[in-house]
Amino acid sequence: MSRCQSTVFRLFSLRIGLRIKTHLSSPVDQFCRNKSRYTGKMNINSTVRLNDGVEMPLFGLGMYLSEPGSSAANAASSALKCGYKLIDTAIYYKNEDDVAKGVRDSGVDRKNIFIVTKIAEHGYDVTVEAVKTSLKNLKTDYVDLFLIHWPLGGKNVETYKALLDMKKEKLVRSVGVSNFGIHHLKGLEEAGLPTPSVNQIELHPFMKRDELVKYCKDKGITLMGFSPLARSKKNDDPDLIRIAKAHGKSVAQVMIRWGLQKGFVTIPKSTNPERIKDNSNVFDFQLTDEEMKALAAKPDDFNAGENEWNPVVSPWEG
Repeated sequence: MSRCQSTVFRLFSLRIGLRIKTHLSSPVDQFCRNKSRYTGKMNINSTVRLNDGVEMPLFGLGMYLSEPGSSAANAASSALKCGYKLIDTAIYYKNEDDVAKGVRDSGVDRKNIFIVTKIAEHGYDVTVEAVKTSLKNLKTDYVDLFLIHWPLGGKNVETYKALLDMKKEKLVRSVGVSNFGIHHLKGLEEAGLPTPSVNQIELHPFMKRDELVKYCKDKGITLMGFSPLARSKKNDDPDLIRIAKAHGKSVAQVMIRWGLQKGFVTIPKSTNPERIKDNSNVFDFQLTDEEMKALAAKPDDFNAGENEWNPVVSPWEG
């Protein structure tokens, strides 16, 4: 490692609360070769170590609402070619096979890609079969992170146990949950089950979920934030516009950067190649303490027009 690379590596490693793993293949090498301005403490290769020891990329592409077919495949391929290391899909999205095509078309080695998928139907046998189906759809021998998509419908304990057994068989590297509230997480704990590695929930300045976030952090559960752009419903917020202008960035880039600086695994979604690229250009600036405080002061009153569906507050049915 050159002297320049060593200096930059030490700077990246100062990230509080995260174990940053830097691959010298792009940002660091480019910095050392070109002496370009680099103000961030993380890059697109940065990872967080989960409570089971698995290294997970801090940034990736969400595949929700990516229409099955060429659109979804092209989105996955475009992201990987841009340097994304994580793709988040789900059985419910019906685009796992398109993710497989995107991976193949990208030319990126599977071992350098972190694939997340989720199961929506619950039950032990159902889960075992679902894992096998996902592996077939994704054309891979293992899934890096398998999540219970939501706690709705009960049989969460059975489902979780099945995923843990699939982990023992090395078909799954890590097991987590999605859309789980504190009472759901306590339900798993009271059943004597290991702590999930990840809880994927909606997170942005207008849905900060401070109590749930604190609980997860106290338990060593990594937060993974979906819909980091607040579904584009807050693009006219004055503070976001001011902050974006100050950094020469877009509102979307500021919101993504907010999630990353909070330590959340952040997965903006898009099928537009240019937007996918723009969403990844968030590692050359840093929000100031004042800017983070301004966003922290935003009321948690976000209304996505989907209030009838909020699994985080749904009853625990075991």
